[in-house]
Amino acid sequence: MRAIHRVRRAGPLAITAIVCIALYVAAGILEPDFFSMSIVAGFLSNHAVFLIVAVGMTFVILSGGIDLSVGATAACASIALACLIERSSWNPAFAILFVLAGGVLIGGCMGGLIHSCRLPPFIVTLGGMFIARGLAFTISRESVSIHEPMYEQIYDLPASVLRAFGVNDATAERIGFLLPTASVIAIAAFLAALVMLMRTRFGRNVYAIGGSEQSAILMGVPAASTKIAVYAISGGCAALAGVVHTLSLFSGDPSSHVMLELDSIAAVVIGGTLLSGGIGSVVGTLLGVTIFAIIETWITMREGLNSAWTRIIVGTLLLAFILLQRALVRRK
Repeated sequence: MRAIHRVRRAGPLAITAIVCIALYVAAGILEPDFFSMSIVAGFLSNHAVFLIVAVGMTFVILSGGIDLSVGATAACASIALACLIERSSWNPAFAILFVLAGGVLIGGCMGGLIHSCRLPPFIVTLGGMFIARGLAFTISRESVSIHEPMYEQIYDLPASVLRAFGVNDATAERIGFLLPTASVIAIAAFLAALVMLMRTRFGRNVYAIGGSEQSAILMGVPAASTKIAVYAISGGCAALAGVVHTLSLFSGDPSSHVMLELDSIAAVVIGGTLLSGGIGSVVGTLLGVTIFAIIETWITMREGLNSAWTRIIVGTLLLAFILLQRALVRRK
């Protein structure tokens, strides 16, 4: 029985790794430049926002839930940060902390409603998506139009943020040369999530609730605080993604990150995390995002191919992995 349990846990992750390697090798054979270091480095830097949101989504799906508000929360955080710094002249460090706290608060409130009122996560987070997106457009209209030349006014935003946190210009220059700031933040978020899920009691509680909430409660797992924390982490990751968006593009956009919630769910599922919860890992999520990056980059490099093929290929993979999950769940 233990062997079967290990197969159920490791099987989807192993298949995801094989698919990821096969896609990378196939793309490199068709496009020799695909193996260059610049292309590999671009996987992470160009998909840092995606990875951060997917990391937060992993916690939610592992617990047996879903979060449809992450894209709107990221957009709201992005425009809020730009407005606070550009129009309200806030210290960048305080503005970032305020935006992150707002994302955590939104997620925590949704988690509290889901647990205390026994509401479906789909409905609660759908409402959160509408609220966050509407708030983003409200902030934009009242504070600054995204069509105004605010790009130039906050062009030095990353340097000012680093100085606000006590990092001198020389160190900031070296960090930016070695690895883009967005990539550093994405890697840090991934490593923090990996440690939380694999090495802490909270991580074990998340897996227990996802496996069977009633059994977890009988074993003394604090279901209420765990669920609230899970959605708070997802909201915090979404807000962090909005911060990274602003730091990378030097602007905020209330209409950005549409479909990001669906992409992140797809990446988590392709990464081997069961939609029913209880089985999966953030390592699989990283592989899922990498598969997205490989497909998207290869299609961009191929002349004559429409970018819509990215959705078609990812949708096919998603259905295949869902069928695989169903087969693994039915096995005894």
